Amino acid sequence: MSMKVAFIGLGVMGYPMAGHLAAAGHHVTVYNRTTEKAQQWAKKYTGEVALTPAKAAENADVVFMCVGNDDDLRSVVYGADGVIAGMQTGTILVDHTTTSAEVAREVSANAALKNIAFIDAPVSGGQAGAENGVLTVMAGGDAVVFAKVQPTMAAFSRFSQLLGDVGSGQLCKMVNQICIAGVVQGLAEGLHFAKQAGLDGEKVIETISKGAAGSWQMENRHKTMWAGEYEFGFAVDWMRKDLGIALDEAKSNGATLPMTATVDQYYADVQALGGGRFDTSSLLARIEALHKK
Repeated sequence: MSMKVAFIGLGVMGYPMAGHLAAAGHHVTVYNRTTEKAQQWAKKYTGEVALTPAKAAENADVVFMCVGNDDDLRSVVYGADGVIAGMQTGTILVDHTTTSAEVAREVSANAALKNIAFIDAPVSGGQAGAENGVLTVMAGGDAVVFAKVQPTMAAFSRFSQLLGDVGSGQLCKMVNQICIAGVVQGLAEGLHFAKQAGLDGEKVIETISKGAAGSWQMENRHKTMWAGEYEFGFAVDWMRKDLGIALDEAKSNGATLPMTATVDQYYADVQALGGGRFDTSSLLARIEALHKK
């Protein structure tokens, strides 16, 4: 069923996600902090451009957001130009930004004052997943509301799951990033070891990927890592933001995350090497830089 939707934030994730909504036949109005980016989107897809989040949201049944962090989220939600000011009573606000669970609950409470339902729905799959419309959505909120928006989210996702109350989606995304951090570090060390041992990297991966060592990171990143190329995915700067959120949450819930804290510092080393915009597989660049010393 065609819906009137707004999409706030046209970064590397939001741009294609909004495009999939338009391609699915929904009436899409977009807002981006840089208006030129929104105008570029409107030339590529069928949709309209709004100059404020409120204007984008005013006729929407569902408003989707995908911005940078907690502060970015607040900047597009609140105030006279924010989405809540523009949204109608009884509509739905969905946030795909990776944020703290705390800000998700805060936005939900403020939206509820206007009888606007809220779903926190961070995604996994990276830029390629967004472009190919095969993201995984981790959601928190009311089950009835989730059931209403799930078919619309299917335009850019291959799997979506409700994890619990508001904030649960963000907590699940923290688990996702914790697991990725360990897997990438292990892969980086394994490839470094293979190089030092004089092994054929492609044959090694072809062999071990068939067994228990196999992973998405191994399948999709081993070739570029071996070649020292790190321009193919989620940036280190954003990963550190996400790991910081997870580590802060761990202080609140009592979780012990020694590996996550260590890998977070390894990513800080990558930043110090000038690799803040490298993709997360660049943990291997850190190891190789240390090896050369």
